Amino acid sequence: MALRHVYLDYNATTPLRKEAQDAIIEGFSIYGNASSMHEAGRIAHAKVEDARRSVAALIGAPAESVIFTSGGSESNNTVFQTMRRLASAPNGAALTEGRTGIITTAIEHPCVLNSAMYLKALGMKVTIVPVDEYGKIKMDVYKAALNDNTLFVSMMLANNEIGTIEDIKEIAGLAKEAGAWMHTDATQGVGKIPVNVDDLGVDYLTMSAHKIYGPKGIGALYRRKKAPLFPLILGGHQENGLRAGTYNNIGIMGFGKAAELAKEELPEYGRRMTWLRDRLRDGLLANVPTIKINGHPKDVLPNTLNVSFPGAEGEAILLSMDLKGIEASTGSACASGSLDPSHVLMAIGVWPELAHGSIRFSLGWGNTVEDIDYVIETVPPIIARLRSMSTLGCCNIGSL
Repeated sequence: MALRHVYLDYNATTPLRKEAQDAIIEGFSIYGNASSMHEAGRIAHAKVEDARRSVAALIGAPAESVIFTSGGSESNNTVFQTMRRLASAPNGAALTEGRTGIITTAIEHPCVLNSAMYLKALGMKVTIVPVDEYGKIKMDVYKAALNDNTLFVSMMLANNEIGTIEDIKEIAGLAKEAGAWMHTDATQGVGKIPVNVDDLGVDYLTMSAHKIYGPKGIGALYRRKKAPLFPLILGGHQENGLRAGTYNNIGIMGFGKAAELAKEELPEYGRRMTWLRDRLRDGLLANVPTIKINGHPKDVLPNTLNVSFPGAEGEAILLSMDLKGIEASTGSACASGSLDPSHVLMAIGVWPELAHGSIRFSLGWGNTVEDIDYVIETVPPIIARLRSMSTLGCCNIGSL
């Protein structure tokens, strides 16, 4: 009997949708350079602009405000490097009033945290706002951090590890009142929950195609009209001079189709993922003693479930599940090679031994009820076996 294959790592990356794949295949015949004025170039340019409109529609933005990049990390770096140049360049002072302060959170993606630390090393003031036990930022600390020196606030819309959704609309409103620019890394939120840039009130928003069943290597940055932006990659005039380089026609076309489908299917996605996630959560709680669910109980992505299994080590759980055909994650895909405990779980107060025994299950369109029931059936014996061999012991749930 063939081993059942259950993929539960959709927050790391998603399979390419057939419709997006078909758009990419079509793109292989669109050989023209989208910057060229001849017919082949005009055909390519039209396809790029069609995709731009689809990506913009997914976040309720005008098409001209969307800039194509190589992915979320480039988009985030572009915004942070813009703030560095604003703070240091003489011609930036008019826009910043000499401000040099940056505010972010303790649970951001590494590309945001590392960008912030880089700017700190250059002399900019960086404030890291802590979060509560559910991953929500501590608003009192954030409000106290805002002052006349605050140049920029960057806080993620939804966390990639625990799924907690932040109150970005309120956060952005406070930032604007303080005269700061506002950015949100919405890579994990776009395509999973409704996202509208005007409702959120942000100046910049990051998204990535491979999180919404599109191709890897292509992403986008939303920039509100008149918000400052300096190109990270210098060169030609592409993207109105804001991102140089020959257009990735096939990637952009795949992204556009994935965005179109994500917008159409968003209501059903929310309903289905919430139902499957809750079934998985309830099944694990009923069949595995002393486990802890991490993240906010209500303000959470519909597809994300982060579970700590005291008395069992995360990598051992992961490898044991993999032998049974279940693929999940111990945390962020960009940090999974590290032996350090998840910085997100540490930030919400999970002690290191428990953080090392945590698994992120992230669901997607490919999952079925049978998949979820297979996981509920398969994981409890794995945890029992690992706990029986562990020197860590299994703590009382009341102390978690």
